[in-house]
Amino acid sequence: MQEEEKIFAGQVFCPGHPDLVAIKLRCHNLCAEYNRTFEDEKEKRAEIVHQIFGAFGENSFVQGPIQIHYGVHTHIGKNFFGNFNLTIQDDAPVTIGDRCNFGPNVTIVTPQHPLLPEERRALKTKDGREIRVCYAEPVKIGNDCWFGANVVVCPGVTIGDNCVIGAGSVVTKDIPANSIAVGNPCRVLRTLSEADSMKHHPERFGAEEFVFE
Repeated sequence: MQEEEKIFAGQVFCPGHPDLVAIKLRCHNLCAEYNRTFEDEKEKRAEIVHQIFGAFGENSFVQGPIQIHYGVHTHIGKNFFGNFNLTIQDDAPVTIGDRCNFGPNVTIVTPQHPLLPEERRALKTKDGREIRVCYAEPVKIGNDCWFGANVVVCPGVTIGDNCVIGAGSVVTKDIPANSIAVGNPCRVLRTLSEADSMKHHPERFGAEEFVFE
């Protein structure tokens, strides 16, 4: 089994294996190139970002700077907006749905390391080799999610559709669809409802008039 296949199978893998280093180097260099562009260099940015990600949906945008680890392991849907300093450590697959909005400094991580320090340094094989290993768990984020600034999503987490994750939250467990969740560790406050509609806050509209279905 190749090293990348071990990641997808949930097995331990060697992050320093030449095959994985090559994938990461390519992505890191592309991120550096993206981060050197100006915001109005739209065609250049579009060309680079489609090389970085496994999929990057129509009308999606990342403000930059960005730092993505593998890139090809991340699939982003349509109409995504990622604000400043988006970081995705996508050893395992990361899936982000349509119409998601991420505030500044959102971080998504998938890798896990052995808990014991001697095992983090290296594991010894039967033939006497010492290998530094880790493993990774995929992250899945549904459609129409809004993440506030400085949200961290930990390995193995699934966040359902239509969720709001409050600023500074550290998401360590799955969040069901239609939830407002905040905190460290992140906990569900309540389920979203019609009572959350903007129509109940006309004081925010100024002179503008809106129609609600």
